Amino acid sequence: MAILLPQQFFNLAPNIGKSYYENLSGGVNAAVTVQNNAANPVSLVITRVNAPVITYVIPAFNSLTLSVSHLLVAALLSDGGAVFGTIQVATSDF
Repeated sequence: MAILLPQQFFNLAPNIGKSYYENLSGGVNAAVTVQNNAANPVSLVITRVNAPVITYVIPAFNSLTLSVSHLLVAALLSDGGAVFGTIQVATSDF
């Protein structure tokens, strides 16, 4: 069964991070989509069960969709400038 969580809008000042999804009860399989509408890059930080933290840099005016197993936390971090856009998480039993 899949659950599509509400789309969230982000607007982060320079050098600010914020968590947009947390599952601290053992992780969940999920798809994470980030749309960066800003002229600066934004970093998607993925934390999974028993795995190293992975950071993906999403360039200006681009998007990224990931399929992640055992997701614990999905967070965004603005690098050198302000960023804005959307993030959406869909959990599933895949």
